[in-house]
Amino acid sequence: MALSETENGGCGGEGGESDAIVTTFVLGGFSESGETRALLSSLPEVHGDMVTSEATTQKFLVIMNRYQEQPHLLDPHLEWMLNMMLEFVRSEKSPPSLVHLSFKFLYIICKVRGYKIFMQLLPHEVADVQPVLDLLSRQDPKDSETWETRYMLLLWLSMTCLIPFDLYRLDGHLESDGGKARESTMDRILAIAKSYLVVSDTPRDAATVLVSKFMTRPDVKQKRLGDFLDWSLTTISQTGDQSMRDIMVLDGALQSLAKLFKHGKRDDLLPYAPTILKSLEQKNLSESSQAMLRKLGVKLIQRLGLNFLKPRLAAWRYQRGSRSLAANLSMSQSTAAAVTPEEETQEQEEDYDIPEEVETVIEHLLLALKDKETIVRWSAAKGIGRVTGRLPKDLADEVVGSVLDCFSFQETDNAWHGGCLALAELGRRGLLLPSRLTDVVPLIVKSLTYEEKRGACSVGSNVRDSACYVCWSFARAYEPQELKPFVTQIASALLITTVFDRNVNCRRAASAAFQENVGRQGTFPHGIDIVTAADYYAVGNLSNCYLNISVYVASFPEYTKAMIDHLIAMKINHWDTVIRELATKALHNLTPQAPDYMAATVLPQLLPMAVGIDLHGRHGAILACAEITHALYKLGLQTNRTMVDIISPECVDALKNIHQKLHDRKQYRGFGGELMRPAICSLIEKLSLSKMPFKNDPVITGWQWLIDDTIKTLHLISSGVKDAVMVSVVSALSALCEEYYQVEPGQADSQMQEVLVSQYIEGLKSPQMLIRCGSALALGCLPTFMILGKLKQILEGLQQMCTVSQKEGTFTEARRDAVKAIAQVCVKAGVCAHGSPDSTLCAENVAEVYGALLNSMNDYTTDSRGDVGAWVREAAMTSLMDVTMVVASSAPEILSPDLVKCMMCCLAQQAAEKIDRYRAHAGNIFLRLLQSTEPVIPHIPHREELLSIFPVETSTSLNWNAPSQAFQYITQLLGLSQYRCHTLLGLTVSVGGITESTVHFSSQSLFDYLRGIQNNSAALAQFGDTLLSIFRGNLRNDRVSIPFLKMLNQMLANSCFEIFTTQENHPFCVDLLTLCKEFKKAKDISKLRACIAVFCGLIQFQGEVRKRVLAQLLMLLCHSFPVIRKTTASQMYEMLLTYDDVIDPEVLDDVMTLLSDTNWESELATVRTHRNQLCDWLGVAKPQVVTKSPVQVS
Repeated sequence: MALSETENGGCGGEGGESDAIVTTFVLGGFSESGETRALLSSLPEVHGDMVTSEATTQKFLVIMNRYQEQPHLLDPHLEWMLNMMLEFVRSEKSPPSLVHLSFKFLYIICKVRGYKIFMQLLPHEVADVQPVLDLLSRQDPKDSETWETRYMLLLWLSMTCLIPFDLYRLDGHLESDGGKARESTMDRILAIAKSYLVVSDTPRDAATVLVSKFMTRPDVKQKRLGDFLDWSLTTISQTGDQSMRDIMVLDGALQSLAKLFKHGKRDDLLPYAPTILKSLEQKNLSESSQAMLRKLGVKLIQRLGLNFLKPRLAAWRYQRGSRSLAANLSMSQSTAAAVTPEEETQEQEEDYDIPEEVETVIEHLLLALKDKETIVRWSAAKGIGRVTGRLPKDLADEVVGSVLDCFSFQETDNAWHGGCLALAELGRRGLLLPSRLTDVVPLIVKSLTYEEKRGACSVGSNVRDSACYVCWSFARAYEPQELKPFVTQIASALLITTVFDRNVNCRRAASAAFQENVGRQGTFPHGIDIVTAADYYAVGNLSNCYLNISVYVASFPEYTKAMIDHLIAMKINHWDTVIRELATKALHNLTPQAPDYMAATVLPQLLPMAVGIDLHGRHGAILACAEITHALYKLGLQTNRTMVDIISPECVDALKNIHQKLHDRKQYRGFGGELMRPAICSLIEKLSLSKMPFKNDPVITGWQWLIDDTIKTLHLISSGVKDAVMVSVVSALSALCEEYYQVEPGQADSQMQEVLVSQYIEGLKSPQMLIRCGSALALGCLPTFMILGKLKQILEGLQQMCTVSQKEGTFTEARRDAVKAIAQVCVKAGVCAHGSPDSTLCAENVAEVYGALLNSMNDYTTDSRGDVGAWVREAAMTSLMDVTMVVASSAPEILSPDLVKCMMCCLAQQAAEKIDRYRAHAGNIFLRLLQSTEPVIPHIPHREELLSIFPVETSTSLNWNAPSQAFQYITQLLGLSQYRCHTLLGLTVSVGGITESTVHFSSQSLFDYLRGIQNNSAALAQFGDTLLSIFRGNLRNDRVSIPFLKMLNQMLANSCFEIFTTQENHPFCVDLLTLCKEFKKAKDISKLRACIAVFCGLIQFQGEVRKRVLAQLLMLLCHSFPVIRKTTASQMYEMLLTYDDVIDPEVLDDVMTLLSDTNWESELATVRTHRNQLCDWLGVAKPQVVTKSPVQVS
């Protein structure tokens, strides 16, 4: 229902989710008429070829489907399209494939425009009857490829049945030449209709249309109606509903009867109606497992009910006016004249007897309102509306009363939904008189918040959506004065659903219904303002609804208490944790709108729930108490009132006792404990922030126990909620210390300080990782006065844990949290150049802090989850920035050039690496430190050159996440001597990585840089030396060495070292070869393959080194791994094709043939013979097999 309002909804709305925006294209006309004409004209050429005919059909489908939402735009063009198709159909020269293709195109048009409109254009002259009938007779009902032909022919035959002549005139002499009687046209059509009513494809639907048109002809109904109805009833009674075939047969029979009773005359069909009703009752379709059969049963029963009743509108119905403005204006001028006939009609209606069968019909429809499928309930609701419209006033009121019985709490959500649909239908038709609104409106208000818990979720969103539809229909049905007494109830309920419903469709439906009421009733308080703020798009985002829109709506006093009461009654005990938490935050935001109501009514109401039995209610109530108390405290600050002045002493005691009651009942254990612990931590935090008078109270000891116990038992909590629990524990500890552990401002309670610091430092050594994490974060959140005098002890504990666990490669998350804690502790302790290392960050301990953080920047721990060390590196980068900014602003003199250089180089390395997220984080921090003016970071190497590479505007314009942007900047650092090594190390893993976009853009930027220094031998030599030093330092480090070989291969393939190749035995090549030889003994296939590629690239260097490279390759041809032998041969073959000066041209062909034809994966002895042959041809000494001496067993 909400979706139908999209055209009226305002655009935009603050805070709406981007994915909620729906784009609609309003078309002005049928713009593809020329293209369509060309497609239709091409059918004679394309029909024979399946591929071209399929392509043409697809093009036509794409054009037509654009008009699904505005099919009326096709109307001016339907006739010429239809005529073109019928020309092909009628032509005797048209082959069957063209005829079928033409009908397929006709079906596509019919589907878009709707068969009721389109079939009226089909020719229906007398001359059309026999050709259509003959063509239909020749069709094969079982041919699945041509069902569109049969569908359209049945529709066409339906239209030809409308000719106003008796069908026997078309028969002529029924005796054929052979003396056998021919079948009459009437019987032929009836036989075809019956045969297609039992097929299993779409032509069955067209056959039901044919029956409704054909059986209502005057000549046919006299002769065949009774027989057809007998056939239909026999089919229905004798067919089961288990097999697919039987379901289709029942579907056809029920559809045809429903359409027949819709289009036929009452007087003709009335004699048969009781029999059909009785037959349907015996069939008991309401018990069928097929929703479609139940729906058709309801449809037929309501048509029978309408047949029993005279087709007249109830004069007693409520009429608001016409939808047309012109009609409304003309009615207002002639109101007086229209009264008398209405009264006369009413008198006539009172004398009219209602058949007994109508009661049965209504019973079936009321029962169908409770069906489990929406389509059945919706059909029943429409049936209730139609039948009630023909009943006298008293009987109609009884029907309304029966519909209201659906709204019982003994009924299921299906009954509530069906009841809402029926009420909307009755209201829309004016059959729900204003006198009934006092009964109806309270039920609709309940339906707007209907929700029933089922297991771990709830049902009722369809009920709430349909209740919005009722409100929408009432807005259009009643005059403002009729609804005026109920405006407050309806408006509040709709706004509560708009803002607080969990389901986005219900929020949008309620918003649309509220908007309709504002526009049509004009009596809803502050309607225009609210509609603007809570439009279709704005209510798409749940957080925006709870935290922003609710505050705006509650600012109007008419809605404030209703919204607060709804949150307390329905949302803080909701089954969904997200809703409970949002509801408590919403209560915090709403407290300023009604502070006295919150303090005097809501808080006392919540406190018993906070220690109640229901887990969800308890969780929500505790969070709500915390949020409301904190909001009241903030309001009290403005008037210099403490919490004791704002809330009653009983409330203060109850808040204090919540923890002890939960502890005594052991409600911190198990699954419930996972909810209770963070909730109580939130309560501790908010009560501490609210400065509750609990200092030196035993409850503080209890709170501290809970915090410490939660840290110790974190590993027992479900993985999904661990992070949230840890955050709440840390926040609670920080607020608790700040409020209750100060003897005097700035001076800690020494006993508590000693206990807590020692306890958390000891926790850093725990074998449980989460205890380490919690202890580290706890140390990081301690207030400044708790750190004074303990800084050295805290930093030593954190640094030791980082160092030891990094060497072991364990406790990665704990290292991450420790690195964060180091920065938090240093920032809180402050900086003083000549201060005590036990209280501040000073010249004595700054190097140790930076050493620990810089060491963490090289954490590349990996496990089954991947590069988990990245979490530590990210935390280290953030911590370095925070500490550096504090030091530079307070005591820049303690920052040595070496520390700054190491920090900037490490950041440059991270900014060149392969993972987008961490590259972006490093790049942004690098720029922030470089471009910082307050304070200026001292001793940054090459500051001027860096600022020319990264102008100030790059801090906003450069997207470090995008490899296409980042690498073209970062490769420029290779030209700066102090950054070259670290930048190249970072680039190595990017260029030699596996992510296509990263490899492409990083290698492109690197080669652009190298091309720029091709003619500068000194710069290239420096680059080569840096390259070798990286290789030398990471020979045993697979994280770097394998990408390094891949990068080296790309460099050699791109002739980046061409200047070195002119010199024989260039030192760069000699050193590179020496280092590469180290990998020959490796067992890693990927490393060996990369090494082979590099050897093949090194062949371009001149001198003795070439012979040594060939020797290495020839040795690899006899490697113990067959796949390596094969790879080596393949790479050597490509190498010899690329570098034609490597070997003597006389033996080149022989070498190439041997490399390509030999099976290098065969036995080593065979392969060695061929390899030795290659050695002879290439002039390389044959490698000698090293025989291992047998190991003697003692």
